[in-house]
Amino acid sequence: MSFIESFVAAFKGVSPRVPLARGAASPWFFAEHGGGQGYGGRTPFEYTQAVRRAYLENPVAQRAVRLVAEGIGGAPLRPTDVRLTALVSETSAGQSLLETLASHLLLHGNAYVQVMKDARGRPVELFALRPDRVSVVAGEDGWPEAYGYDVAGKRMAIPLLDQDASPNVIHIRHFHPADDHYGAGCLCAADEAIATHNAASVWNRQLLENAARPSGALVYETPDGAALTSEQFDRLKAELGAAYSGSANAGRPMLLEGGLSWQAMAMTPADMDFATLKAAAARDIALAFGVPPMLLGLPGDATYNNYREANRALWRHTLLPLAAKIFAAIGEGLGPWFPEGQLTIDLDQVPALAEDRERLWAQVNAADFLDPAEKRALLGLEPEHKP
Repeated sequence: MSFIESFVAAFKGVSPRVPLARGAASPWFFAEHGGGQGYGGRTPFEYTQAVRRAYLENPVAQRAVRLVAEGIGGAPLRPTDVRLTALVSETSAGQSLLETLASHLLLHGNAYVQVMKDARGRPVELFALRPDRVSVVAGEDGWPEAYGYDVAGKRMAIPLLDQDASPNVIHIRHFHPADDHYGAGCLCAADEAIATHNAASVWNRQLLENAARPSGALVYETPDGAALTSEQFDRLKAELGAAYSGSANAGRPMLLEGGLSWQAMAMTPADMDFATLKAAAARDIALAFGVPPMLLGLPGDATYNNYREANRALWRHTLLPLAAKIFAAIGEGLGPWFPEGQLTIDLDQVPALAEDRERLWAQVNAADFLDPAEKRALLGLEPEHKP
């Protein structure tokens, strides 16, 4: 922009920003239609309970999240500013920054990085805040001006910008089509599949505790059609519960008297085919988190010929895009201190992408119409420094 254009722009002022809708304090508890029941009778999504069901109780969801998060956390970085690399790589309160941010984005859809500074206002530590404790404090126009952090009944306000206009918090979020401030995580889409998978596991366990046999009915038949008295019914019910229920009593013979007979209830093979139900739910969970089912040990996936292709697909379609989002947000937030710093993954050091990189190197090397400088640029290498 020329001097005259800058002078005119200073008097014209900046174009006003459109107003945004101010979000609620908790981005992950919303009751849909029907007073707590959503479409199709679905209960409202609540993050704390959902993450417990998924990450702490479901092996497929936990493995999918860890596979993505640990892949990004352990990815080799290209050489850049040493101080920037140290900020991103060092642990804070025992947490790995990149791995934690990737997990928050997958589960919650939002990740918050607190930039802690020294007395001179330079960043010395990056800490990932728990997203379920963070809420956006919006101004009159709805745009964020601070972040609230709630824990143990206390609320801490963190200004969006410091006195020198440098950021205090870096907000990274996935796209949410119906929210101006908060992103949508993969867990929200996978919640029903996780509930189905957990329910199938509970059913199978209960069936095993009953010697893999369904329950039955105790039939009382007498020639005169008389019924049991209340005292007889309560005594019989108590004896059945104490002596014949539970895995320890499975298969125990039953002693019947006085016209009592046991009628077993049959179950068809289709009713017992919960393995297929669990596999379908597990595949939906893997789909929501962007992990090829083959890498989670799920059978019946013929999309990939081998684990090598599945691993390459994981990197190309999930790890690299998510890492690029995280690195771009961190680079933009730390731009005032590291204007030349750029965080990227060194693709040449990723074993899963070795074949792709080898093919690219061969193609660039065979391009005789390119000079060495252009070839280095295509490969993402730094310009050659001549003495």
